[in-house]
Amino acid sequence: MLRYTLMRLGIFVGCFVVVWGLVYSGVAPRGLGDSNFMWIVLLALVISAPISFVVLRGARDRASVQVVARVERAKANLDRNRNQEDAALDESVQGAPNQASSTTQR
Repeated sequence: MLRYTLMRLGIFVGCFVVVWGLVYSGVAPRGLGDSNFMWIVLLALVISAPISFVVLRGARDRASVQVVARVERAKANLDRNRNQEDAALDESVQGAPNQASSTTQR
């Protein structure tokens, strides 16, 4: 997942540099007033999103498989813990009548 994130960040930074160069060379329009930096960031985001979607498809699929595996392991651990708690509760409930009857017989 870290690899995918870094690759996506790299594509964004590359797009940012290209857009910055285009804006300051006059090919792309400048932002209004002091919003030029935000304009460049917005353009870089809009351009890098579809590029990342196409170029990083394989990396995204591998990251998705890893995330799904982690979620399944976490669910299995939660189920195992829940079953242990249920078993402990069942044992305590089964042991409770025996203890109550032994104290009343005295």
